[in-house]
Amino acid sequence: MRILITNDDGISAPGLAVLEQIARDVAGPGGEVWTVAPAFEQSGVGHCISYTRPFMLSQLGEHRFAAEGSPADCVLAGLHVVMKDHRPDLVLSGVNRGNNSAENALYSGTLGGAMEAALQGIPAMGLSQYFGPDNAQLETPFEAAAQHGADLIRSILEAQPRDDADYRLFYNINFPPVPAKGVKGRRIAPQGFRRGSHFSAEEQTSPNGRRYLWIRGGNQHIATAEGSDAAQNLAGYISVTPMRADLTATDALERLKGIE
Repeated sequence: MRILITNDDGISAPGLAVLEQIARDVAGPGGEVWTVAPAFEQSGVGHCISYTRPFMLSQLGEHRFAAEGSPADCVLAGLHVVMKDHRPDLVLSGVNRGNNSAENALYSGTLGGAMEAALQGIPAMGLSQYFGPDNAQLETPFEAAAQHGADLIRSILEAQPRDDADYRLFYNINFPPVPAKGVKGRRIAPQGFRRGSHFSAEEQTSPNGRRYLWIRGGNQHIATAEGSDAAQNLAGYISVTPMRADLTATDALERLKGIE
């Protein structure tokens, strides 16, 4: 199996090293793992692409490249430049430093990379490690992802339905904020919503009097609805959420027919 990996934390991020080991396990002895990751951190860029400017692509080693762009840019570079003659069988994005459950999924560069792969017709998964008091100070805070990631990916690949839809499936995987031995299992879960917790902006004044804004995140340990992704993560389970890039609110289509 040929696997392309990327992330949004940058080419030097520890989570990418974890993903490389996961990918090598999944690819097997005769497989290949190729890396095209952002040269600098790209957290929160979502599905952004560098449509109005070019970006540099640098080779750092065998099968290893850094791109001065977003995760979606990296996937485009991987599919259409780096691996253009032999496209990958699978794209993996992560392992993100922090969760991409609930509304975080909408901002996530990690999922932006997976989404772009799905739009290009390649099976894709985004992997993220939830942090909390039980794992943030571990010597290896990504150990839940490291120990459970490869088997989970193989299980999804074996179980995923045939998908010929225009908007292909991709998977949002979030590992709970516990040590590897504390993982209770896996749950297929819908995307949740953290009520009362959201991103915000905070103004500060620099020493020279200029105004700057910092984006602040919300409380990540507010449980979402029962059975949804963040609730399962906080209960100790790995969540797997199948997604598509189709943003249509299908529940509203019929109700709006009257305005035609």
